[in-house]
Amino acid sequence: MTATWEKKEGNEGLLTVTVPSEKVDKALDQAFKKVVKQINVPGFRKGKVPRPIFEQRFGVEALYQDAVDILLPEAYGEAIDETGINPVAQPEVNVTQIEKGKDFIFEATVTVEPEVKLGDYKGLEIEKQDSELTDEELEESINHSLGHMAEMVVKKEDGAVENGDTVNIDFSGSVDGEEFEGGQAEGYDLEVGSGSFIPGFEEQLEGMKTGEEKDVVVTFPEEYHAEELAGKEATFKTKVNEIKYKDVPELNDEIANELDAEANSVDEYKENLRKRLAEQKATEAENTEKEEAIKKATDNATIDIPQAMIDTELDRMVQEFGQRIQQQGLDLQTYFQISGQDESQLREQMKDDAEQRVKTNLTLTAIADAENIEVSDEDIDKELEKMSEQFNISVEDIKNTLGNTDIVKNDVRIQKVIDLLKDNAKLVEGSKED
Repeated sequence: MTATWEKKEGNEGLLTVTVPSEKVDKALDQAFKKVVKQINVPGFRKGKVPRPIFEQRFGVEALYQDAVDILLPEAYGEAIDETGINPVAQPEVNVTQIEKGKDFIFEATVTVEPEVKLGDYKGLEIEKQDSELTDEELEESINHSLGHMAEMVVKKEDGAVENGDTVNIDFSGSVDGEEFEGGQAEGYDLEVGSGSFIPGFEEQLEGMKTGEEKDVVVTFPEEYHAEELAGKEATFKTKVNEIKYKDVPELNDEIANELDAEANSVDEYKENLRKRLAEQKATEAENTEKEEAIKKATDNATIDIPQAMIDTELDRMVQEFGQRIQQQGLDLQTYFQISGQDESQLREQMKDDAEQRVKTNLTLTAIADAENIEVSDEDIDKELEKMSEQFNISVEDIKNTLGNTDIVKNDVRIQKVIDLLKDNAKLVEGSKED
C-alpha cells in the first residue's frame, strides 16, 4: 500500500491511497462469500452458487461496494499512520478505481489538526491571589455551619418581620386593577432577604406583624421574562399568616463535636476548621493563578480551528449537560420543554466556550511538545494512586474501567504544562492592565 498527502488550503488536505491488486482480489473473495448467502439463483441452493455463474449473471461489479467496505477502513488507518497526519473529522472519500485484477485507489479529503503558533507563555504577568485566611472568614464559616443547625421558631404575635425571617403569606397581584396569571398564592413561605421575589417586595414586608395586611407596590424589571408584565407597576394585596425566625445554637463543646467528630472542644473545632479552610483558600488561590496563566498563554497563541473540532467539543458539552440535569431527575427533552429552548439554541449558547476549550487544549498540547514534556510510568502510577484515594476505588479497577492509561498519561502531561506556566509566571499585586 502507498499513501501520499497533499496539504490544501486551511486545515484540509488530499490523501491519495493505492492498495495492491492482490488485496483487492482477496476482498472480492470475501465479498462474494458474504453476498452469495443472500441471493437466490434457480437450480442452486442458497449460498451454493459458483463464482463464475454469479459473475455471469450479476457481474463482478455487484461485489465492488462490499469489497470497498472491506478494504477502506484498514487502508485509511494505515495511510494515516504512514503519512503521520492527525484527522479531526470523518473524511470525504472518493473511490477513483475499484476493478478486479487492478489496484484499489481512493482519495480522501481530510480535515487535520491545525498548526499552533505559540505566543509568549513564559514570564506571563498574573495577579497574585490572596491566600491568607482571615479571622472574619473563619467566623463566617462557623456562623454558616451553625445556621444549618438552626431551628425555625414561630414569633410571638407582636413580633415583627425582620430580614432573615421566613414568613407565610397570602398574596394577590394585579396590574392596572387586573389580576395576572401566576400572581396569586396562599400559604406561601418566603425567606425575607433571599431575593426570591421581585425587587422591593421583600423589603416592604419588614415590620409587618402576624395577621397584618398591606398593599405591596413594586415595579417589574424591564427584562422580566413575562413580556406583558415587564416594566409595569403591580400591587400585591399581602397578608402575613405566620412569622418564623432562625434559632441559631451557640457554639459549645457539644455542638463543636457535632460539627467535627474529631473535635472535642470549641478550640479544637476552630483549629481543625482553620487548617481546612486555609488549605482550601490556598488551593483556590493557586488554581485561580493557574487559570489566568492558561488563559493568557491561550490568548497569545494563534490557531485556525476547524469547525469540525468545535462541533465535536459541542457534542461533548451537550452530553455533559445532559448527564448533569439527569442527576436532577430531568432528561434533555424535558429540559427543552421547560426552558422553551431546543438543542440548536443550547449549542449556540455553548459555542464560544467550546471554541475556547478547543483552543486551550491545542495550546497546552503544543507547549508540551515545544518543551519536550514527557510522562514516566512513575508519574502515571502516582496519578492512579491519587485517583484511587479520591474515589475510593482500587488502582486495578481504575485500569480496568479505563482500558488503558493513555487518558491518565495525557492528563498528567497537561498538568505538567500548567505547572510550568505557573512556575514561570510573574506574580503581581492588585489589578492591572492586560
